[in-house]
Amino acid sequence: MSTKNTLQSSAQGDPATDDPEQESQNDSNKIWGGRFSQAPDSLMETINASIGFDQRLFAQDILGSTAHCKMLVDQGILDTKAGDQILNGLERIQKEIEQGSFNFKNSLEDIHLNIEGRLGEIIGENAGRLHTARSRNDQVATDFKLWIRDTIDKIDDALKGLQSVLIDQAEENAATIMPGFTHLQAAQPVTAGHHLLAYVEMFGRDRSRFQDTRARLNECPLGSAALAGTSYPIDRDQTAKALGFDRPTANSLDSVSDRDFALEFLSSAAITALHLSRLGEEIIVWCSAQFSFAKLSDAFTTGSSIMPQKRNPDAAELVRGKSGRIVGSLISLITVMKGLPLAYSKDMQEDKEPIFDGSESIGICIAAMTGMIKDIEFNIDRLREATEEGFTTATDLADWLVRVLGLPFRKAHHITGELVKLAEKSNRKLEQLSLEEMQGVEARITDDVFSILGAVESVTSRTSYGGTAPQNVLSQVKNARERFL
Repeated sequence: MSTKNTLQSSAQGDPATDDPEQESQNDSNKIWGGRFSQAPDSLMETINASIGFDQRLFAQDILGSTAHCKMLVDQGILDTKAGDQILNGLERIQKEIEQGSFNFKNSLEDIHLNIEGRLGEIIGENAGRLHTARSRNDQVATDFKLWIRDTIDKIDDALKGLQSVLIDQAEENAATIMPGFTHLQAAQPVTAGHHLLAYVEMFGRDRSRFQDTRARLNECPLGSAALAGTSYPIDRDQTAKALGFDRPTANSLDSVSDRDFALEFLSSAAITALHLSRLGEEIIVWCSAQFSFAKLSDAFTTGSSIMPQKRNPDAAELVRGKSGRIVGSLISLITVMKGLPLAYSKDMQEDKEPIFDGSESIGICIAAMTGMIKDIEFNIDRLREATEEGFTTATDLADWLVRVLGLPFRKAHHITGELVKLAEKSNRKLEQLSLEEMQGVEARITDDVFSILGAVESVTSRTSYGGTAPQNVLSQVKNARERFL
């Protein structure tokens, strides 16, 4: 008994049968012709069918078939009457799929044969002329490139939206002081705006990687046929142009066996997911009771079934968790492709699900993070309090010793370490040490040193290009809007 795809209802005009196994055999015989006399085993049909997931390619498949049909007519390979029938039939099929009335059949394996089979039901024998001068091998490569290209454009728009809300928050918090960390230890004062702009840069690089992938994939495989090209006088430049590609691919063997574009897409998605995960982790830490740096609203948090006080940052945790899923999709496809000889092998059917799952996951993660960044509220008082912990202005003290007293930095570093140890032993901050205590470590220290030991003075002084000074942040906010939005 064949496995039926029940995602869509039966289309009007489909031939009815009370015997699904006979229907499967009839469908198979229509496609494979005289070479096979029996229908595939039901298990073979199950493992071979990809229609359950590759039906997502229907719009790209119809677009590619439309361009191919028009080219065949223009080249005199297909007569105008048959071409018009095919084009009208394809248009009808697209409407059926969009309206949910198309009957996807496992017995027809994939989206390509499902559409071709339905076209035959609508227009008859001329449907078979559409496959002249092409193969499912170049057809699926073309469809897949078109789908990934469309998806890259959507991801770019989504990342641009995420950058926009990050930039807005950075501008609002250009002077909001917070501790900067290394090794998750308080290091130096920074501003929250400066911290957020770091992620703007990361996502800018992510967008660039996706665009590089898009540029490299934008060559059209259609017309490469099974692996060796075709003897028909086709015009591959015409179909490439019609489908928005820069040019046709140069080698027919490479055209049908190449999945570099899919690997690059998932590589870019994986790196983006890592950046989203890092930001998600920071939000989780910031929103913890122990840090209390920030707060998310009810829209992006959940409660506990047993602990009524809990506000769990589930959205951020799911972004962090889904990064593993996206990286897993990349590893899955790398593993599929690593040992395949030229040209096409059925293993390559396994390329779709990692792409579909990875693209869906990265889209959800970007949308969730955009919502969280727009929603987040920083606890300005707590951030300021935390900045004053951990001797975060110790580097400013060392710099003062170099700049004012002319000490070598390594000696200044040692003196500052002695002063930190002294303050730590007495449970005080650096600025709470007396001048006499400081001079006990380095006699030339003057009371001017206290002018640089505050967090505000520290961040204000960091005016080097790319530094955290509030005026820098505002300048970089403007620059980021010009570069990315």
